[in-house]
Amino acid sequence: MAAPLELRCWGGGWGLPSVHSESLVVLAYAKFSGAPLKVSVIDNTWRGSRGDVPILTSEDNIVSQPAKILNFLRKQADYQCLAASAERPGNGYVSPWYDPLKNKYNADYQLSAKQGADTLAYIALLEEKLLPAVLHTFWIENDNYFTVTKPWFASRIPFPLSLILPGRMSKRALNRILLTKGEPPHYHLKEVEAQIYRDAKECLNLLSNRLGTSQFFFGDTPTTLDAYVFGFLAPLYKVHFPKVQLQEHVKQLSNLCRFCDDILSCYFRISLAGFSPAGQDTVDANLQKLTQLVNKESNLIEKMDDNLRQSPQLPPRKLPTLKLTTADEESNSFQPLSP
Repeated sequence: MAAPLELRCWGGGWGLPSVHSESLVVLAYAKFSGAPLKVSVIDNTWRGSRGDVPILTSEDNIVSQPAKILNFLRKQADYQCLAASAERPGNGYVSPWYDPLKNKYNADYQLSAKQGADTLAYIALLEEKLLPAVLHTFWIENDNYFTVTKPWFASRIPFPLSLILPGRMSKRALNRILLTKGEPPHYHLKEVEAQIYRDAKECLNLLSNRLGTSQFFFGDTPTTLDAYVFGFLAPLYKVHFPKVQLQEHVKQLSNLCRFCDDILSCYFRISLAGFSPAGQDTVDANLQKLTQLVNKESNLIEKMDDNLRQSPQLPPRKLPTLKLTTADEESNSFQPLSP
C-alpha cells in the first residue's frame, strides 16, 4: 500500500483552515480533487520544517510550492488511472482508481483547452496583481504586522526562533513585493504602495465580474482557479486587521464573499462566522495577551543589546613585571636547570 501523502502547513484561525494563502490554496485543491492528504499543522515544537511551506511528502518525494504540489497530485491521478486501465481488461478486475469520467486528484478534468489557458492566465494575474497586496497587508503594514501577523506566527514557533523568524518572513515578503513591483520609475516600497492597492482592487473587480452569479469560476464544479482565488482572497476577507483598506473593498463585492463562505461551509464544514461571538471575544483577548507578551520579549532583548553596547569597555589589565636586581640575576644564572 502506498505511503500516505502528508502536507505540512500553517494552521488556521478566524474561521479559516489556514491563514497562510499558499497553504490554503493546496488545502482547497485537495478538497476539490478528493486527494487524501494527512495534514500536519506547524506548532510551537521543534518538529518539522518552517521554511518554504506548504510541503507535501510522499514515500519518495518532497514537494514545495503550490503549483508544484498541484502538478504532483495530478500526476498521481494520471499514474493511477493508467494502472487501472491496464488492469481492467482480461480478468474483469476493475481498480478502485478507475473512473472513466474523472481522474482522481485532478480538479480540472472537465475543463476545455481554452478554459485551461484561462486558468493559467488568471493565476498569473493573481500572482502579479493580488498577491503583493496580500503580502503587504500581512507583513509590511505596521499595525497589522505587530498586532496580528507577528503574534500569530510567533505563537507557533518555538522560542527563541519566535523572535527571529517572523522578521525574516517579513523581509522575504518585502523582497517579493519589490521583485514584482519595484520597477522604474518605482524603486522603494513607499513609491509602489499606492500602485499595489490600485492593482489589487482592479484585480478583485475583474474576478467579481468574471464570477458573476455562478457558484464557481467554471460552472458548478470547483477547479484549480477556484483554489487559487480562495487561497488569496479568504485571508483578506476573514482575518481581523486594524488596517482594512483592501478588506473593505473585498466586502463590497458580495459575490466574492459568498464564494468564500460557500467553500468554507461546503468543503471545510466551517460556518459563516467560523465561531460564536463569545468565542471571538476569547480569541481576541488571547491574541491581545500574546501580542503584549511578544512585544515585551522583543523590547527586553533590545534593551539587553543596548546595555551591552553602552557598557564601558575596560582595557585589558596588565600584569606587573618583576625586575631582578643584579645580584639575583648573577645567582640565577649559575643555577642548574631541572630535568
